[in-house]
Amino acid sequence: MPPNATLAHYAILTAMLAPAFFLTATAALLGSANARLARIIDRARSLLKDLAESEDPEERSLLERRIAVQRRRSLIILRASQLLYVAISCFVATSLLVAGDSFFDHVFGPWPTIMAVLGVLAMFGSSLLLASEASMAVRAVNDEMDDAHRFANRRSPLL
Repeated sequence: MPPNATLAHYAILTAMLAPAFFLTATAALLGSANARLARIIDRARSLLKDLAESEDPEERSLLERRIAVQRRRSLIILRASQLLYVAISCFVATSLLVAGDSFFDHVFGPWPTIMAVLGVLAMFGSSLLLASEASMAVRAVNDEMDDAHRFANRRSPLL
């Protein structure tokens, strides 16, 4: 094999490493998003059980609002996960286009770069959604603590 061909193979493999690193990062984010979705589903089920057992109108109203928050959180996680799957597809396409470009004398033009940029944009959008959902989760916990404190003080007056 001529030395230039060997260098070309190394250049191809090196060019395919960046999408592989992005794939790893995207997969980690997707795992995190799936774990968050599972926690949201568990919390929603718990709230639905509490709602079924509650007879206090104020508490029922509060639980309905909490369930609505969990629904919004789950939809945000769904959109973030969909963007992560788009990112994975783009990064795989980038790798395939880089390899194909080397074998077919650069017929794909700017497409490897375009796919990489689309993958990074999808990952960026997903990260923004995940950050938004994390903020919602913290607000929900703080609201629940405030409500629990208010209900506890309502039931047992201070001495």
